Amino acid sequence: MTGPVTGSGNRQGAGEIADEAAAWVARLDADGWSADDEAQLERWMAADPRRRGALLHAQACWVALDPPAPRARATMRRRGLFMAAGGALAASVVGGFLWLAGGTTYRTEIGEIRRVPLADGSTATINSDTQLEVTLASRRREVRIASGEAWFRVAKDPARPFVVEAGQVVVQAVGTAFSVRRRDGGADIIVTEGVVQVWAAQADGYRTSLVAGQSAFFGDNAAVRISDGPPSAVDRALAWRSGAIDLSGQTVAHAVEDFNRYNRRKLVLADPRLAGEQIDGIFRTDDPEGFARALHDSFGVPLDTSGAAIRIGRANNISAEEGTSSLTSLHQHGKATRP
Repeated sequence: MTGPVTGSGNRQGAGEIADEAAAWVARLDADGWSADDEAQLERWMAADPRRRGALLHAQACWVALDPPAPRARATMRRRGLFMAAGGALAASVVGGFLWLAGGTTYRTEIGEIRRVPLADGSTATINSDTQLEVTLASRRREVRIASGEAWFRVAKDPARPFVVEAGQVVVQAVGTAFSVRRRDGGADIIVTEGVVQVWAAQADGYRTSLVAGQSAFFGDNAAVRISDGPPSAVDRALAWRSGAIDLSGQTVAHAVEDFNRYNRRKLVLADPRLAGEQIDGIFRTDDPEGFARALHDSFGVPLDTSGAAIRIGRANNISAEEGTSSLTSLHQHGKATRP
């Protein structure tokens, strides 16, 4: 049978794509699905990256709205619907996210960074060890970050604000780009384009606007700390999007914490006196040993890579003179760079 009439790829609006996706879902659930229908659907999805997400969203709505009786028929139809969309769609379903009644849940493993196109034309770049849920409704686009961090480039749609919730912290944008990182007691927000509004859920009347280049920590209790740094500070903070950790005057303790976000093999700072020392450098997120060796080579600190963790420095038996000498060397030479 002939599939739904389709528009012209990237020139389509989100609403038109959603309408076509709904028509495809109706066809999938009808009798007479053929190999030709399957091929048409594959071509339709391949023509625009937004279409696959729109189809999944339409399927979720179809399943939620389908009447429960007769149960056996509905179950068989739904099974056929999700299997009929071919290997590419099946891979999308099992490749790190699944449809729930309320939206799409995305999960990344430790060390995994993923870029996800959303059905409304927005994109989400999801950092290591993150879980979030995306719900794209007719009047509001919602993301709930349970843990971790993501950067969003939001497609403009004034009729549907894009809202991200991380604990009690709420961030709203229409068309802009920003990141949100869930932390204990609040969230970090960095704005790279446009303007966002931020507030605590229990204090909706007290909203703060952040513009491009600004970053802030918002507490679940509505406490706010805003930072206005140079553009390079934003780039450094978001270097993880390209698989890098960019340290500029960061403490060794901060660097160790960053590396441990991305790796199952952890760094252990055995000598606490190194924790507050500062270091510069650019490293790959998946190279904690390279970072540890940079400290060893530049500052002469002991290094043990023989165990499950990478131990930096010695915890015991350091004389006062030796410890002072080591930290002085760190102050004088604390710059290490790895591509």
